[in-house]
Formats: sequence, C-alpha cells, structure tokens
Amino acid sequence: MTFYDDIYPFYILQRTAFIFSTRLLTIILVFLVVAVGLLLILPGIRGKSRVFWMFRIIISLFIGAVIVALNFTSDWAEASVTTNATYKSFSNAVINADIGLHVGLYGINVTLKGNPVVQFNETINYNEVFSWHDTMAEVYEDALERGLPNPILYIAEKFTLTSPCGLIFQYRYSGRYASATLWTAFCCWMLANILFSMPVILYAGYMMIATAAFIFFSMASFSTIMNVPQCVFSIGTASFEAEYSRSFWLALATGVLCTIIGILVVMFDFLVPEKIKEVFSVDMDSDEDDDVSYGEGYMNSVFIDGVTISPLPTKLPADHI
Repeated sequence: MTFYDDIYPFYILQRTAFIFSTRLLTIILVFLVVAVGLLLILPGIRGKSRVFWMFRIIISLFIGAVIVALNFTSDWAEASVTTNATYKSFSNAVINADIGLHVGLYGINVTLKGNPVVQFNETINYNEVFSWHDTMAEVYEDALERGLPNPILYIAEKFTLTSPCGLIFQYRYSGRYASATLWTAFCCWMLANILFSMPVILYAGYMMIATAAFIFFSMASFSTIMNVPQCVFSIGTASFEAEYSRSFWLALATGVLCTIIGILVVMFDFLVPEKIKEVFSVDMDSDEDDDVSYGEGYMNSVFIDGVTISPLPTKLPADHI
C-alpha cells in the first residue's frame, strides 16, 4: 500500500451524488399545484360531468407535464456495464463498479458506483453532467483538473470534438431538433385545451392529433443517431452501446394517447356533434335559449284605443304614374 492507498491527495473530493433533477422536481410541483387548483372546482360541477372533468384534467395535465419534462430528462438513451476498471490516473488501484451512460436532449450523465460503494477508504458514487450548451472541450478539461475517475473521463472524451466517434455531432443536433419539436407539441397542447373550452371541438381534436404528430417528430429526430455507426464503449474487459430508454418509450406512449384522444374527438364530432358538445359543456346556453317557451301573451287594450292601423300602400303599376 502506498501513501493514501494509491489515491493521490491533490484530487479534490467528489461532489454529492445526484439524487433527483431539480428541474424535473420543479415541473412536477408546478403541474401538481395546477391540478389541485383545478380539482378544487369539481364540487361545483353536478352530475356525471364531474367525473368526466376529473379525468379530463388529470389526463390533460399528465400530457402537458410529460411533454415539458421530456426536454430535461437524461434517459432518452442509456447504457450500463459492471466491470473492473482503473480508478484514477497515476494510480494502480482497480475497482469493481457499475458504469452508466445516460443521454438526454441537452447533454449526458455519466455515473460510477462502486461495488461496494466504499473502496480504498473513499465513497465511489459519482454522477457527472456534461451539457451541450457548454463547450465540451472546456468541460472535459475541467473534469481532468478535478481528477474525475478514469471511466468517467473515458466516456466524456468520446463526446469531445476531437473524438473520432463524432458522437457530439450526432447527439447534439438530434437532441436540438427533438427539443424544438417537443416545445411545438407543447404549444399545440395548450391550443387544444383552449379550443376544448370553446364550441369548436373539432379543431381541438385536430390540435391533439398535431400534438401527437410533433411528439413523433421528436422521436424520429432523436432516432437519427441510431442510423449511423454506433461507437462502442470499452472499459476494462467489458463493452456497451447506448439504446433507447424510458423517456423515449414514455414519449411514444404519450404520442399514442394524444392520437387516440384526437381521433375519438374528431370521430364523435362528426357522428354525434350535440353529444360531444354536451360532454364538454360548450354551446349549452344557446340550446337552452332555443328551448324556452314563453306561453300566451296578452295585449292591454288601454294602450291601443284610438290607434288606427292604416294598410301599407301598394305599389302602383308603371303605366298609372
């Protein structure tokens, strides 16, 4: 054993391991507050409409929250492996650890967790974020200066501009277009909710279909990275490649849900337009006004005494003028 158990003392201590994204937590809390506020009006709704409004609020806010959250998740694609690898530079220490790569639309997360977590009198539990907004060369140099473990540096190096894999170009541009189409889907979702409260239910259904279309466009944009030769990550004796993960499949499920809702609304609007308007509680006032019966009316003879009604003059033929 050498000084500091082969771990050189000039390396700073690692940061606290990542637990939960503050951005995702903020998004969840905002949509929960909105949901609670809207659900508070349910006691004022009578009959079966109360149950429909409850499901409508929950499903609609779920779709909106998912669309916004997908922009900030870091698990559109993932890869992981458990292997033995050298811990840090200038050291012969070898650790057994779980190494993970998590790809999002704005960057990557590289995780390193030891088996066991405490090895060489040190807690091995890292989660390092590398964002596309920053210059990857500068971020990588900063990681070198902080003395991050070799597995994290190896994966981060694959996403630099000088790497022959060219992963930075594939993931950064595909993520940029995927994020843009997701924000467009969010705008379509907002328009759909506005139109659902107006007597234009058909166009609300069209906007839900448009929301689904832009979600699928974002998935197609991100999928372009799978159409190029994949870069294989080799650490120790193990290797791995990134594959689709939870956020990608959640986007697919949300897009299918929006498609089903949009198609059902459009279909019912053509088949039973009165019923669909009644379900969404729109255009009800005009229908009630048409059904009002005013009964018999009576004329006060006092006000019409002495009033003579002269007949309307008739138009004379042209030859009598």
